[in-house]
Amino acid sequence: MPLRSPGSGPASSRPGSRGSGGRRARQPGCCQQRRHRRRRRLPRAAAGRRRAARPFRSAALRPGRGRRRRGGAGSPARTGTGAHTHTTHTRTRKCTPSWLAARRRRRRGRPGAACNMALVPCQVLRAAILLSYCSILCNYKAIDMPAHQTYGGSWKFLTFIDLVIQAVFFGICVLTDLSSLLTKGNDSQEQERQLKKLISLRDWVMAVLAFPVGVFVVTMFWSIYIYDRELVYPKLLDNFIPAWLNHGMHTTVLPFVLIEMRTTHHQYPSRSCGLAAVCTFAVGYILWVCWIHHVTGVWVYPLLEHLSPGVKIIFFAAVTVIINIFYLVGEVLNNYIWDTQKCIEEGKEKPKLD
Repeated sequence: MPLRSPGSGPASSRPGSRGSGGRRARQPGCCQQRRHRRRRRLPRAAAGRRRAARPFRSAALRPGRGRRRRGGAGSPARTGTGAHTHTTHTRTRKCTPSWLAARRRRRRGRPGAACNMALVPCQVLRAAILLSYCSILCNYKAIDMPAHQTYGGSWKFLTFIDLVIQAVFFGICVLTDLSSLLTKGNDSQEQERQLKKLISLRDWVMAVLAFPVGVFVVTMFWSIYIYDRELVYPKLLDNFIPAWLNHGMHTTVLPFVLIEMRTTHHQYPSRSCGLAAVCTFAVGYILWVCWIHHVTGVWVYPLLEHLSPGVKIIFFAAVTVIINIFYLVGEVLNNYIWDTQKCIEEGKEKPKLD
């Protein structure tokens, strides 16, 4: 039977006709025929190198195409001049789809994936914050300032009192973490009772003193500093207090207390008791400032020297209200970050499960 040329085949193999699979059979053009003839004339080594350089393609990875049948009327002959060379390869390699590779590349560039792996434990973070406050206090007390030699010393400044409150609070946090680690696995009811008292003290200090006083110091200091720094922090103090220490006393307090609120749930007291405690602290400090002025004749802050007695009363009342507002803001923020009601229910269910 005479051999037919590629263009004189049956109707199923002519251009525009359909094969047994219902698809149009692709016929190579003249350029492809010449290319295949040249490849057939190449030595085996050169043909092998060119074949190795060409990626393997699997019919399963080609979208919209099924596997070709061997010897079907719609598939080109393997040994003909117009045969597609990639169909002669039976090896397939495992490759990643393009959409999956793109997703992996996006995940590598996403900052959340790296941050989750580099999170610092809460216990280590609290210990580091406590050490930073101890360093700030030591450097502040080492400064030889004339104001430290007068009546009241450093305790007449709300900034110093706030630093002591923050250091005591984070000290209680570190002590609570150590106690919880030491009592883990013990069935002693006495140790659990002491730990609960320590946790309640930590939560009370956070709610009543650490958050409202810390936020008040940061916001009021920088608000007055931007308006007129001579009213709260004269330029003369730049000769005694370096810039990093100033930010350590008046800036880092806010992010540290927000980090603590975000990492640990704190049980707030009842609103009436909390507001009463905050008002007591505010009124006590105002009376302390007035007493220092009564003894020395000098106001602690230069701002108070420019106010009349009536305006001073309004100013002190406004300060008390602002601190109470910050207490309410802390309570709302704590309830927003931590579902308080859910945490209380989980705490009641734990003893039942035990």
